[in-house]
Amino acid sequence: MVRVITDRRSRPISVTISVILTICTLGYFLPWMVASLRGKSNAWAIFWLNLLLGWTVIGWIAALVLACTAHQVAGIAPGRR
Repeated sequence: MVRVITDRRSRPISVTISVILTICTLGYFLPWMVASLRGKSNAWAIFWLNLLLGWTVIGWIAALVLACTAHQVAGIAPGRR
């Protein structure tokens, strides 16, 4: 059995802050919230992209696409028997 290791991380503080900011800003920080909830390793990069370029709509869409992409495979570990 093969176990796939991805770049997913658990960040409860980031998730909490992103949900609160998304509610307060009526969806502006939606890409960051999605990235945080999905455990993306680049959630803070998505935050900065969204903050600085989200107002251009193209920047907001780019941040959302990054938040929704698949996790990167970091390695493959042999499974346990």
